[in-house]
Amino acid sequence: MKKLIAVLIAGLFATSAFAQATAPSTPAVLKAEIKADKADVKAEKAEAKVNAEANADVQKAEVKAAKEKSKANAKAAKAKSKAHANTAKADAEDKLKTEAKEDKVTAKADAKADKAVVNADAKADKVKIDANADKVNARTEVTAVKAEGKAEVKAAAAK
Repeated sequence: MKKLIAVLIAGLFATSAFAQATAPSTPAVLKAEIKADKADVKAEKAEAKVNAEANADVQKAEVKAAKEKSKANAKAAKAKSKAHANTAKADAEDKLKTEAKEDKVTAKADAKADKAVVNADAKADKVKIDANADKVNARTEVTAVKAEGKAEVKAAAAK
């Protein structure tokens, strides 16, 4: 008897769960859902475009920074080799003077190259930060559009 009552109660709960189907959508709700879906797609497309542009800007900045770095390092190497050649050509009595001058030129060239490398990296990092900000802003706009769409669908369902 207890088993029979348990089966009947379980059956009652099972049928009550299936009986709670959602109400059929009204035309206003369907229109709101379609409008929200279109807005979502448009926002996602805009976000993808912003992301692509931001990634392209970052790549361009990285390439430019690499060129500036290699140019600065090449210029430093040229100055160092010229100073070394002058030291090699120098007479025995002027050797110490030219070696000191070579050291000075080398230090100055290294410092200038390091400064150029830091500046190039800073420019590239600034572009990366701006690109990330653009991406975040685009994502925020997409989230806002989706939330608006959900609110409109809810409002249409409430009517």
